[in-house]
Amino acid sequence: MNVQNKERAGMIRSTMQRVPLSVNHLLERAGRLYPQSEIVSRLPDKSLVRHRFTDFHRRSRQLGSALLDAGLKKGDRVATLCWNHHAHLECYFGIPAAGGVMHTLNLRLAPEEIAWIANHARDRFLIVDDILLPLYERFRAEAPFERVIVFPFSRAAVPAGFTDYESFLAGAPEAFEFAPHDEDDAIAMCYTSGTTGRPKGVVYSHRSTVIHTLMANQPDNWGLAAGDSVMPVTPMFHANCWGVPYGCVMVGAKIIFPGPHLHPEDLLALMNAERPRFVLGVPTIWMAMLQLLESQPERYRLPPGMRMLVGGAPVPEAMIRAYARLGTEIRHGWGMTEMSPVGTISYLKPELQGASDDERLKRYAMAGVPVPIMDLRIVGEDGTELPWDGKHVGEVQVRGPFIAGSYHEVPQDPEKFTADGWLRTGDVASLDTHGYLKITDRVKDLVKSGGEWISSVDMENLLMAHAAVQEAAVIAIPDPKWGERPLPCVVLKPGKTATADELRAHLSGIFAKWQLPGRFEFLDAIPRTSTGKFWKVRLRERFVK
Repeated sequence: MNVQNKERAGMIRSTMQRVPLSVNHLLERAGRLYPQSEIVSRLPDKSLVRHRFTDFHRRSRQLGSALLDAGLKKGDRVATLCWNHHAHLECYFGIPAAGGVMHTLNLRLAPEEIAWIANHARDRFLIVDDILLPLYERFRAEAPFERVIVFPFSRAAVPAGFTDYESFLAGAPEAFEFAPHDEDDAIAMCYTSGTTGRPKGVVYSHRSTVIHTLMANQPDNWGLAAGDSVMPVTPMFHANCWGVPYGCVMVGAKIIFPGPHLHPEDLLALMNAERPRFVLGVPTIWMAMLQLLESQPERYRLPPGMRMLVGGAPVPEAMIRAYARLGTEIRHGWGMTEMSPVGTISYLKPELQGASDDERLKRYAMAGVPVPIMDLRIVGEDGTELPWDGKHVGEVQVRGPFIAGSYHEVPQDPEKFTADGWLRTGDVASLDTHGYLKITDRVKDLVKSGGEWISSVDMENLLMAHAAVQEAAVIAIPDPKWGERPLPCVVLKPGKTATADELRAHLSGIFAKWQLPGRFEFLDAIPRTSTGKFWKVRLRERFVK
């Protein structure tokens, strides 16, 4: 059908411009509209260094220019091995500005695993903090980068044989033009935590990153504005710091980087000095801080009016209630590296505004409401989609423009991607009539006893509501009669005591008699993954015989 015939048939073409989405636009916007917005970085000696967005804009472009001058080609991977600070933010934008792909390496992994990931990604350059050079030396021989650029984070002289980051930027040509690109070109990559099998690479594009940033910063989600100040405790090597740095740059919000000092005392000192209005991090960080706030209220306080985004693992309702008593609102977020990573955020929908305080807090403890521009469904064991009634439980599956459709150089896996194009998250959950997602478990963590499911997440949350319990992780152990039984692994608060019978009685208010664990293990600490989650694989290795 020719154009004339199409018009006669009632068809019409869009008159909108075809301009590719690009994170370069966010960088240019930051430099032009918010030149005085501040970036605060805490150095290894705990002193603070301050930059303005105009410095960030200039230095990011200098980094891009220097990389091009060093021979970077379009699509080359530039690895970072860095803490949260201003130079790492420059990498977020300077590397893709040159047409490269930023690859954040997880500094909490074992050296041999870092080397495997760097080789699998075929990283060509490495930008590393000087204080992390001892870690780099442990895998240097296994990951031969073409060039290693050292950021003098400690302000010490860069050792001979390496390129000084500051000299690298200072020597860059002044003229710089963004590398030609398409909106689907790769700009960054992260590897999954690899708690089961080898880590897998997820590659993000200009398009996926811009859409994710616009979506995640909706008022009911991050809701960041130019007048906000943000403290990302979430590592910048963990799912791109949940995408929040892109949002801060987009709106001109002040950024407060904590550097390597993540102990509760250090974070509280920085919070009270810089007064962030929005902080983000995994539950284990805030659990440890809560213990300090409650044990020494005369010494430690939170800045008034601060909001917290907590994710990466289920958030205990008891923790949300405790912070509410301290005047701080927690929003629970759920997502995955494969989802860029935000999938749901907990907030109170208009029809629930009149709910009781108890009901409101229960809603905040849920994973939350699915974000825009993403489809989400719950699928049963037989492959059928389940209703949103808060009762039916199945696997969460998602699809959308910022959701991975494959892994980097890994054959398509039907265990992770469905035939009709949805990502299988591995999380088990229900959706209620209001659209709130309630994570019940990971598929691999569910306890099936006598043919019935027991939620390890629900049991963990209730145990952590006990006054004597600091942390709890529940795993399944084999049972000759029932198939599996739950085994809670519990860490008690310092100076507190509790017996197995006391904890069993505490659970009996919610769990049926047949669901109650017959055995408890009391530990000094629960092992954690490199991203701060409870590492149940290690617990199974220890207790499942």
